[in-house]
Amino acid sequence: MLTALTEITNSEDMIDSRDVIARIDWLETDDDKTEYETEELTALRALAEEASDYAEDWTHGECLIRDSYFVEYAEQLADDIGAIDASATWPLCHIDWDAAADSLKMDYTQVDFGGVAYWIR
Repeated sequence: MLTALTEITNSEDMIDSRDVIARIDWLETDDDKTEYETEELTALRALAEEASDYAEDWTHGECLIRDSYFVEYAEQLADDIGAIDASATWPLCHIDWDAAADSLKMDYTQVDFGGVAYWIR
C-alpha cells in the first residue's frame, strides 16, 4: 500500500482501492491544495464512485488493473493459482495470453480513471 501523500495517477498498472480512499481523505483535508491536486481529487472521487458500485470489498481492498497491463496480470494470476507450471516451456510457449486475458475479463468490470480503462472485480 502507498501512503496518503503519494499521488495516484492513471499510469499505474495496478491500484489498490484502499490507496484511493486514503488519498481522497488526505486531499480533502489538505487546505493548501494545488490546482493539480484539486484535479486529482476530482478524478479520484469519480473513480471511487464508479468502481465502488462494482466491488463489494472496495473499502477493504480491491485491485484495479490497467487495461494495458491485463495480459501480464492474467499470466501472473495463472501462475499464482497454480494453473500453469512456470518452469515448463511447453505448453506455455503456445498459450494465447491475449485470449486468456480476454476470457478472464468476463469476471471483471471495466471502469474509467481519467480516460484510461481499468478492470475491477
